[in-house]
Amino acid sequence: MTGFAGKRVLVAGGSKGIGRSIAIGFAKAGAAVSVCARGAAALEATRAEIAALGVTAHAASADLGVLAEVTGWVEEAAAALGGIDVLVNNASGFGSRDTEEDWAKGLNVDVMATVRASRAATPFLKQSRGSIVNVTSISGFRPSLRTPAYAAVKALLVNYTQSQAAAFAPDGVRVNAVAPGSIEFPGGSWEQRRTSDPDLYNRILGSIPFGRLGTPEEVAEVALFLASDAARWVTGQTIIVDGGQMLG
Repeated sequence: MTGFAGKRVLVAGGSKGIGRSIAIGFAKAGAAVSVCARGAAALEATRAEIAALGVTAHAASADLGVLAEVTGWVEEAAAALGGIDVLVNNASGFGSRDTEEDWAKGLNVDVMATVRASRAATPFLKQSRGSIVNVTSISGFRPSLRTPAYAAVKALLVNYTQSQAAAFAPDGVRVNAVAPGSIEFPGGSWEQRRTSDPDLYNRILGSIPFGRLGTPEEVAEVALFLASDAARWVTGQTIIVDGGQMLG
């Protein structure tokens, strides 16, 4: 994907996994990129990778469950990059169980971080006629006994993406989402489950027609497409990226 030279991109939850790959993908396509996350070491490593590609790189430590830190990052990033053309909402609290704690994680980070970052970025996106890409999950399309809280908040993001798209269309701002299936990468949850819960890992692996789990780069490429001019007539959509996992 090319055509992002001169564009300004913010990736929330951009230091590891899918978020990192999205940030690196935009940088490779020529965009200036800002990332935020809580872990300082991974955040700095990603910022350095972006800078090494010859584009403006900005990073800020932020707890995306805290309103002031979300809005502070967006405003700081907009100042550092000179505006905002694309906002990617990728943060997750990974609250999965049917407990008060996990529901709070999902609602406060997966949902409200998306709401808060979008609100803070709205004036800049309207000025640039930019776009938002939300990262949800195939879990949001079906019931889950194993991860009910996670599935519910991801379903909420699918609906909220449509509401955002309808609200922002008169201002020329597009909003779409990408819904990954099971994605494996070093240090990620599925790599850990390969050894900690091989029965679950193999059951999921067996549900994917292509016979493997996905990679963060495969999700990133769809996110870049949705933010690009090639998708200029696409808004309010959630694109599933799962190698056919939902077909099983």
